[in-house]
Amino acid sequence: MKLIVQIPCYNEEKTLPLVLSTIPKSIQGISEIETLVIDDGSSDKTSEIARNLGVNHIVRHKQNKGLAAAFAAGINTALKLGADIIVNTDGDNQYPQQEIPRLIKPILDGTHDMVIDKSQR
Repeated sequence: MKLIVQIPCYNEEKTLPLVLSTIPKSIQGISEIETLVIDDGSSDKTSEIARNLGVNHIVRHKQNKGLAAAFAAGINTALKLGADIIVNTDGDNQYPQQEIPRLIKPILDGTHDMVIDKSQR
């Protein structure tokens, strides 16, 4: 199973390193974990930092199109790259990436096709 963690970003050069460092490197039941940054027209060094930190895939919008467009671009790209599971997080580190294994467990168990975590952290 291939997992792609998509990270929409807009001027996230300061928080993106923390986000990337907290994405699990291995998860039981997942053979590949890849990262995908969607740089939504950032004027800072978001794309450069993503590349320097080893992000597997980068989509760059020349101008800001908004979160919905960045999210859609990420989903479409992840599907083209052969993702079996796609997790959305955010470049501002608002979500706990260390929870990804718990989040995708129902999918790996075959009991769910999609999981949305509504818990308050």
